[in-house]
Amino acid sequence: MAVFALISAGGILLDDRTLAGTPIWSKPFKFAVSFVAYCLSLSWMLSLLPRGRRAGWWAGTVVTAAGVLEMVLITLQVVRGRQSHFNQETPFDAAVFQAMGLTVVVLWIGSLVIAVLLLRTRFLDPATAWTVRLSSLIALVGAAVGFLMTRPTSAQLAADDPPIVGAHSVGVPDGGPSLPVTGWAATGGDLRVAHFFGMHALQLLPLLLLALTTLAPRLPRLADPRVRLRLVLTTAAAYAATLALLIWQALRGQPLHHPDTTTLTTAAAIALLTAATTLLSLRGASPSPSPSPSPHPHPSPDPAPQPPTLTP
Repeated sequence: MAVFALISAGGILLDDRTLAGTPIWSKPFKFAVSFVAYCLSLSWMLSLLPRGRRAGWWAGTVVTAAGVLEMVLITLQVVRGRQSHFNQETPFDAAVFQAMGLTVVVLWIGSLVIAVLLLRTRFLDPATAWTVRLSSLIALVGAAVGFLMTRPTSAQLAADDPPIVGAHSVGVPDGGPSLPVTGWAATGGDLRVAHFFGMHALQLLPLLLLALTTLAPRLPRLADPRVRLRLVLTTAAAYAATLALLIWQALRGQPLHHPDTTTLTTAAAIALLTAATTLLSLRGASPSPSPSPSPHPHPSPDPAPQPPTLTP
């Protein structure tokens, strides 16, 4: 995927073709970079499995193969100058998109197997255990948002044999005004926002755990494993609630940067609940947790023998 990203970056610089208002090589570039982050996180999680490693190896191999095939198909359509997603214009285009849909399903199932293995695995540190479990489950929900994009729009349903079936945007056609860099719709809803946010829980939640572990020697409260666990659970709950809000916002045809009062109120409620739960998680923690006594204390060594004293 790193090689794909470099090739796609070169394509953006050297190929002036555009598709749906964006450089034609931008899609494979974004997919490749996203796959790099996704697979690095997934491989780290696989390394945590003490048992079931063979099942994990096969699941990781399936994810790898499906991801490579997905990128090959996307790049094929870029070379042909055709739209890769939702394209039903010709039988070949339709076959390519159907193959892409199959690879996504296989990739999702492989990731689900890894998530189940992580759910069944015992970890020494509860915060680590729930970080990898919840981040993998949230990422699966984020990936599943992609299936919502395959639904035909009302305009496509009204047309006879439409060349494009499905869309990233909601309420506006794809290819309209968009946000810089991301290309997300600027005048309507866009399911790619929730898709991106959900899938990258696989990186953001472990990064939080890394930060908590790094700060633990300096902040005594974080040295308590129960506090770290509560903070991880709080963050995961807030992340899942935000993901649900982003899906709801997109399905109502609302741009990310122009939320209505209902969306803002819901976001404020999530923020307040998260702040309150964070304070409760930190409250009551021992400022300097003492180590638990050993169940088998070592016997104290015998005193050193004293030299005999001579009495007259």
